[in-house]
Amino acid sequence: MEEMRRLAYQTVLRACGFSSLAIFCVMIALSFIPRAAFQAGGFLTMAMTLVLVLKAREARTKDHRRTEMWLYLPKESRPPQAIAQKMVSTLMRETYLLCARWTALISVVMWTAALLFSAIGL
Repeated sequence: MEEMRRLAYQTVLRACGFSSLAIFCVMIALSFIPRAAFQAGGFLTMAMTLVLVLKAREARTKDHRRTEMWLYLPKESRPPQAIAQKMVSTLMRETYLLCARWTALISVVMWTAALLFSAIGL
């Protein structure tokens, strides 16, 4: 179970990392206007939160054999087919929702920074 949880985190966090890199690049491109950079970062991070929530919803019905986590799981570590769907969907849903909470918090921080830059006139 712990190996499955580790792989779930690994796959979701890798996807979040690539998304964060894209958001960071957009923010760097707008860095000459700090308020706009943080507004864009806040908006894009909130969009990533929405995608993670939708993925968590989809995880309940997605075939466990078609998940990236299942492909990385060694055959000897895979649970029996009778309980595999429930275990994988629950783990993936929890992982997506945890990452969605983190990205929502990051989005709030970015929007707050944009508000502060707006208040000081930058």
